[in-house]
Amino acid sequence: MADFVLNEHNKEEFPPAHTAEHLLNQTMIRMFDCGRSYNAHVERKKSKMSFHLAQKPSRAEEREIEERMNDLIAQDLPVTFEFVTRDTIPDDVTLDRLPDDASETIRLVRIGDYDVCPCIGKHVRSTSQIGRFELLGTNWDEQERSFRVRFKIVQ
Repeated sequence: MADFVLNEHNKEEFPPAHTAEHLLNQTMIRMFDCGRSYNAHVERKKSKMSFHLAQKPSRAEEREIEERMNDLIAQDLPVTFEFVTRDTIPDDVTLDRLPDDASETIRLVRIGDYDVCPCIGKHVRSTSQIGRFELLGTNWDEQERSFRVRFKIVQ
């Protein structure tokens, strides 16, 4: 395999929570037709991610988020990496969140056929290594149309 020069990375992720972040992003996209989180703070003890949504999710939808996450984790989906150049990015991948000085070579992280996005962080090898996803609570900001999800990973 060729040596690729990628961007410097200034974080030391907790791989199970960071991989869950990818799953939660795609779960929210599929459930609410929104974009990936606009603000995320993902840590070993507890994490929070915020999404712009059209309306506040119901309690049933909140429970469904947790159920879907744990179903995905139980599926033991493989987490794989692929190196591509900017001119060979798949159509379903956007680069709008990359820094302006991002390298020509991009590492894509795939979680089964469920999610793919550019990322240079640390991940587990398969979703069953994540543990259990526990929804700790949510907040809705009506003015900002912002939905914050607070969660932890229990191993």
